[in-house]
Amino acid sequence: MNHTIIEENGFKYVEVGEGEVLMLLHGLFGALSNFYDIIEGFKKTHKVVIPILPLYDLPIEETTVGGYVNYVERFVAYKGYQKVIVLGNSLGGHIALIYALANPDKIKGVVLTGSSGLFESAMGDSYPKRGDYDYIKKKAELTFYDPKFASKELVDELFDIVNDRAKVIRVLATAKSAIRQNLAEEVAKISAPTLLIWGNNDTITPPFVGEEFHKLIPNSQLFFIDKCGHAPMMEQPEEFNRYLGKFLNEIN
Repeated sequence: MNHTIIEENGFKYVEVGEGEVLMLLHGLFGALSNFYDIIEGFKKTHKVVIPILPLYDLPIEETTVGGYVNYVERFVAYKGYQKVIVLGNSLGGHIALIYALANPDKIKGVVLTGSSGLFESAMGDSYPKRGDYDYIKKKAELTFYDPKFASKELVDELFDIVNDRAKVIRVLATAKSAIRQNLAEEVAKISAPTLLIWGNNDTITPPFVGEEFHKLIPNSQLFFIDKCGHAPMMEQPEEFNRYLGKFLNEIN
């Protein structure tokens, strides 16, 4: 991904284009490359911003969903953004929801895709064994409908994470925090227009999770994408961007 990572005032982020702010929040194992097609699709109409979440840099007591929300709040304040359209995948969706609930005056729209916050099955019934590359490769492939999207680069990165004790501790702390912070009783308070884009073959946050979000969030619309797993913006970028573009036009 050939976009410059800006580092200033303790933040790392990508900022491309001009216009209304479309802020993208990645997941626990997410990367900038996950959002390549969104950047390319909307950089001419929006200011597309990706704050790089400090998943492995916060003190352990702050390595929680709430800690990341606080980071995003500080980032938005530092940048002086007045209103944002916030888009989150997986853990990023969870963070987006809590940010929207805490800062309704700063939100123009919410987009969730494969979001946690109600239910997720992140690693199944066991955490990957350290050093077991094939196991981690299979787990990475389960993220997608088409296993080819679990590239060697992605698997290598995941392998490095689970073999780094400090990172594993933070991954587990974040995962436990996400499970504790169930939002079933909160999301009905979201008043901003909300778009839900779900993979029909998502095994981590299955389709019923998207349906439940749709029932609970008053001003929401839900679209399913076939032959698509937990990261629709990667697996089916054209269809994803079509739904997103229509939504952005509607709330303009």
